[in-house]
Amino acid sequence: MDSRVERTAGGASMVPQMNAVVLDRFGGVDELSSRRIPLPEVGDDDVLIRVEFAGVGSWDAVEREGHYDGAFGVASTFPYVLGWDAAGTVAAVGRNVTRFDVGERVYAATMPVPRGGFYAEYGVVEAEFVARVPERMPTEQAGAMAWDALTALSGVDLLGLRPGQTLMVFGASGGIGHLAVQLARHSGIRVLAVASGDDGVALARRLGADDAVDGRKDDVLAAALEFAPGGLDAALVTVGGETAERSLRAIKNSGRIAWPTGVLPMPAKSLGAMVSSFDGDRSRTATDRLNAIIEASSFEVHVARTFPLERVADAHRALNDHYVGKLALDVR
Repeated sequence: MDSRVERTAGGASMVPQMNAVVLDRFGGVDELSSRRIPLPEVGDDDVLIRVEFAGVGSWDAVEREGHYDGAFGVASTFPYVLGWDAAGTVAAVGRNVTRFDVGERVYAATMPVPRGGFYAEYGVVEAEFVARVPERMPTEQAGAMAWDALTALSGVDLLGLRPGQTLMVFGASGGIGHLAVQLARHSGIRVLAVASGDDGVALARRLGADDAVDGRKDDVLAAALEFAPGGLDAALVTVGGETAERSLRAIKNSGRIAWPTGVLPMPAKSLGAMVSSFDGDRSRTATDRLNAIIEASSFEVHVARTFPLERVADAHRALNDHYVGKLALDVR
């Protein structure tokens, strides 16, 4: 491990340091600053990851502004390091960890509270939430994948569809959505993708959607009823709002709607089909299943843009631009 131990003028060693992007208070993009901070401590059940790529998600901006402060039952402390997804190599393991070796490629889903996230050279995560990167997957894709892919997998599981049944993925060119399209098709489910822009429609089609429409300009309800004249069996909604709510009228009353926690706004009125909120499962069981699907299919994470760590502010500004798939940071 490159712990980058720093020494005083007299030669005494200090706490190992790393480069990181931190917040000293919550607020706008300008609150993000780069500096050296101590490496996180590695507990008995932990894996220390030398981060190569980290994901940048819309929730990072929400968190940066302080809207998650205290939301997880733990008080926020500063300096605060964002970053929920990453991939890299194992730098060290705790004494109880036996299934990972130093140097292996891994990815992980974490929560920045209380021990810090992945906008840094190193991140520490409980081994339960760490997985090997599938051999055929580039580390860049794995770094932006974990939470969105696991949320998509949990949503598809929740709906319990059989091969041949119909699913509308609303927000199909976004982070969760473009991965959900692939997971559903892998299970033999017929997918109507509601994407954003011509590039989003093209991405959804390339990733296997049976049909795709532009939610910004097409009549989604009409397209859904043409796709499934008797009504759709289910929907996975990753973008809320009036268009989504109107489109959900195409779901059978006996159908189901999966709505990830944090996707806003929630429906303003009751719908005929049952709406179920859920969180992504990041357990070892879930990552093992995800990896098996990746190895058995052409699954990919579409990374629209990658920014060097020192340009993290530009990455956060890009969250407000139109893009498809994911954004990532290159931490190397």
